[in-house]
Amino acid sequence: MQEIKKYWQSYVDGQWIDSLDKDRIAIENPATAETIAEIARAKPEDINQAVEAARRCFSGRELYDMRPSNRGALMFEIARHLTEMADEIALAECLDNGKTLAGGKNEALAAARYFTYYGGLADKLEGRMIPLGADYIDYTIPAPFGVSAQVVPWNFPLQIAARSVACALATANVVVLKSPELSPLSTYYIAEACHRAGVPAGAVNILSGYGHDCGASLVAHEDIDHIVFTGSLATGQSILRSAAERVIPSIMELGGKSAGILFPDADIDQAVNSTAVGIFTHAGQVCSAQSRLIVPEKQADEVIDKLAVKARALSVGPGIDGHDLTPVISRNQAEKIEGMCLAASQAGAEAVTGGRRHEGLPGHFIDATIFSKVTADMTIAREEVFGPVLSVLTYSDPEEAISLANGTDYGLCAGVYTKDLTTAHWAADRLDAGQVFVNEWFAGGIETPFGGMKRSGYGREKGQEALQNYVQTKNVGIRVTGGGGGRPGG
Repeated sequence: MQEIKKYWQSYVDGQWIDSLDKDRIAIENPATAETIAEIARAKPEDINQAVEAARRCFSGRELYDMRPSNRGALMFEIARHLTEMADEIALAECLDNGKTLAGGKNEALAAARYFTYYGGLADKLEGRMIPLGADYIDYTIPAPFGVSAQVVPWNFPLQIAARSVACALATANVVVLKSPELSPLSTYYIAEACHRAGVPAGAVNILSGYGHDCGASLVAHEDIDHIVFTGSLATGQSILRSAAERVIPSIMELGGKSAGILFPDADIDQAVNSTAVGIFTHAGQVCSAQSRLIVPEKQADEVIDKLAVKARALSVGPGIDGHDLTPVISRNQAEKIEGMCLAASQAGAEAVTGGRRHEGLPGHFIDATIFSKVTADMTIAREEVFGPVLSVLTYSDPEEAISLANGTDYGLCAGVYTKDLTTAHWAADRLDAGQVFVNEWFAGGIETPFGGMKRSGYGREKGQEALQNYVQTKNVGIRVTGGGGGRPGG
């Protein structure tokens, strides 16, 4: 097996350091269930140290006083170093996260792209003049919040960290980022790239630890000014309660139960292929995964048969060997998914394929799963599974299809499969989702705003809209004469 370094330190105040009490966390390869490395375990005292470093950096105004185009150039350097390390990053993503090497490299290149994209926007955040008459000058400034606390999930740690760190730096905020204890390694390459690029000490700090002490102490810290969180609804609600007490602005991306609607005129093969990508990519561990497909009653059998063929054709195994269906992140996650599948079967859903852990491999693998005979009241149709599990529901008319798609607490993404532009527009307008895909799940990119409605959260990441979540408007009003409309004195 290819190897990575065995011990990873925290990055605080421009330095690689151990945790204050020297404690460590063992990192497991989900494809083999073997320990592959250790990282410094951050605890509240380590968080204090990182937040203090970030506050010193922000108070020193080095990023804020820097010409925005120079801040952008600094971000281009970060991107260059990430690109140079892409193969190393790919291996880390493969071994601690379960992705394929190709998928890991794509993550690295996407992370670099976030820094070039937002680096290019650093000098394009502008205020405006407000006319108040001849005696006044009035204008607005997009001002940074200060210390941004960022908590990153384990499914796409590098890419999600890159998009929030890049937005923060472009807007002259500073960052303390908690990387996920299950798959933290790739995020440390952002720290390394920042270090090589010459980012001011304290502007970016990256640590890893458990949520109950490290994460909780970060988001509750009295000296943070801004929170960015991607993760579960329950954890997000807990963070928001703490943020509300201190009136801290927050960006929340809290998952989804996204549905694609197949209309009768759709290209079924295209819809099946797109749905397979939407639910089986990264073993379904994607917050925007297409976990439901809503199909006309008369076409259900044909669609399900084709989906089953697609699912059974997927090879299951370690990402490093290039398999189609890679492991889920941990034993606990595999047990949770299998438990939800068992409950679905007991509730009357039929597992056409899968529904259980894959046998014969040492890691945490779940077979590609398709449930038919799913009804809207079943837990499998309402709650996020975060695994390679698709629920197929049927409808008799378009209004019912929209109602089914909107019938959960979530509103992150939705999809429409149709050849008719009028149908596509009609459905997209009625779907309660922050992003609607038409004829291709995951259509879009770094440039397209991403975020949810309802309990999927609020605020937007990606695209130009994301920058507005990292600044606050400051207004400056100036009286420029001595009063009465007269001319200034000599």
